Amino acid sequence: MNLLKSSKRRSLLSEIIYNALNIALAVVILIVVIATASPLPAFAVFLLSKWRMLAVRPRYWLANIKANLVDSIVGLGFVVFLYVASGALTVQIVLTTLYIGWLLYVKPKSKRSFVAIQAGTAVFVGVTALMAMTYNWHASGVVLAMWIIGYSAARHVLSSYDEAHRSFFNVLWAFVFAELGWLAYHWTFAYTVPGFGGLKLTQAAIVALALSFLAERVYASYHHHEGVRSGDVILPALLTVSVVVVVMLFFNTLDRGVV
Repeated sequence: MNLLKSSKRRSLLSEIIYNALNIALAVVILIVVIATASPLPAFAVFLLSKWRMLAVRPRYWLANIKANLVDSIVGLGFVVFLYVASGALTVQIVLTTLYIGWLLYVKPKSKRSFVAIQAGTAVFVGVTALMAMTYNWHASGVVLAMWIIGYSAARHVLSSYDEAHRSFFNVLWAFVFAELGWLAYHWTFAYTVPGFGGLKLTQAAIVALALSFLAERVYASYHHHEGVRSGDVILPALLTVSVVVVVMLFFNTLDRGVV
């Protein structure tokens, strides 16, 4: 009985330490961005927090990096958001609170629905941050970054399924995102969000998230029924098409900036 009590105390202590370290990471990144007015030191802080990926034999490095892609995309995107919102402290505090919620509540979950939410978050945050920072990049850099985002999202979702052709689907979806990245580099819009400072909502992020949602629903139907049932995907398809059409045809007349 004493052993069980001791184990519970250690478990509670470990959880408290884990939560405290995650909260400290988010707060430190916020302080670094405010103090330096640059995203680069904050990028370094975040990457240093990932030291455990490389604290193994080199042959495991690639596997660990792949396993941490989604969290890394969200973390790096968080840094970009803080930097873009410079001068709007309230917005930065709200973003930090949301990131703490990601670290403490969303990220640790392993249920399939949460895995899909994690991948969707990486898509939205990653593409939004990418479009905010790459206006003066070469097209190849944007395409490569989009490839990585698409690959990581597909890999993350399919890791919750027993899929024999997972690598093929990962690469296939990565190329879909790469094509979307090439199109977005040449033509996309960003919408001003009232109260969010310099942060803008980009068409590319909305379209990428909508397409990813539809793809996940199609695959889920395929996995469960060994074929895609129209009843499972018709509503997601209608929602996706509606979102894309509305964004592309109607929102282009709103207050916007070309990325």
